[in-house]
Amino acid sequence: MKIFSPLYRRVMGWSAHRHAPRYLAGLSFAESSFFPIPPDVMLAPMTLARPERGMSLAALTTVSSVAGALVGYLIGWLAIEALEPWLMRVGYHESYLTAREWFDRWGFWAVLVAGFSPIPYKMFTIAAGAMLMFLPGFVFASLLGRGARFFLVAGLIMWGGVRMEQAISRHVDTLGWLFVALLVAGYIWLQL
Repeated sequence: MKIFSPLYRRVMGWSAHRHAPRYLAGLSFAESSFFPIPPDVMLAPMTLARPERGMSLAALTTVSSVAGALVGYLIGWLAIEALEPWLMRVGYHESYLTAREWFDRWGFWAVLVAGFSPIPYKMFTIAAGAMLMFLPGFVFASLLGRGARFFLVAGLIMWGGVRMEQAISRHVDTLGWLFVALLVAGYIWLQL
């Protein structure tokens, strides 16, 4: 069943619209708390079309995503009991449990890694609220993780143009997991 391909095509259409920055902000906000399509799919073509605006688009994406993360946090804080049956029905419950486990072990670092990686970030924002993570730490980790990801995407597109955008779209999961592995290795090294 192809649920995501129509959403992906719609988001790609939004990136060419004159109100695309508003759509990018809305998508970034929604993705951090409930929407399944990451904002990179709009950020990359918008940066490709107007490279001089790449950094401001990355900043807009980051700020909007962190604002959405705060909504995810509130959802977890205020409504996790009501939300858990829905998470089971739509297949996100395992991701949510993984996020909780990561919080138990790594706290701040879990949010930072999730913000950058292809892991569904919304599960981490909800889990952070459910576990009442220290809010300033959550916001700081979200800014770092999401900012690193979106500024990297915009910067690579500005630097490499069409070829870079195609390469990123082909290898986004590999790049994300490589970064996760580097962060975990760095954390382990710091603990030793």
